[in-house]
Amino acid sequence: MSRLSLKTDRRKGRVRRAIKIAAAGRPRLSVFRSSKHIYAQVIDDRKGETVAAASSLEKGLRESLKTGADIGAAKVVGKLVAERATSKGVKDVAFDRGSYLYHGRVKALADAAREGGLNF
Repeated sequence: MSRLSLKTDRRKGRVRRAIKIAAAGRPRLSVFRSSKHIYAQVIDDRKGETVAAASSLEKGLRESLKTGADIGAAKVVGKLVAERATSKGVKDVAFDRGSYLYHGRVKALADAAREGGLNF
């Protein structure tokens, strides 16, 4: 295993532990970004299930977006996951940025999710 992989896994674990403590039972909005797409899930850790999910890979979004790897795509995915979560009755979440810095696409997704009605 490469040294970079170990560092990112350790950072992700640190962030996730802190979020689970601070969340106080709220579901978490987890973000994953790859070089080509961005994904978001609202996860209820108590039940162990995904409440809502959205990604730039979905057919409707792939056709309308130029690429799935820019800030515009992150904003669309953030709004979409917020709509889906609020329709399931989830308003308050804890934001899980994983091993990524709160910057760029991750920040754009978080801001769009707030505009879509999620509180964190």
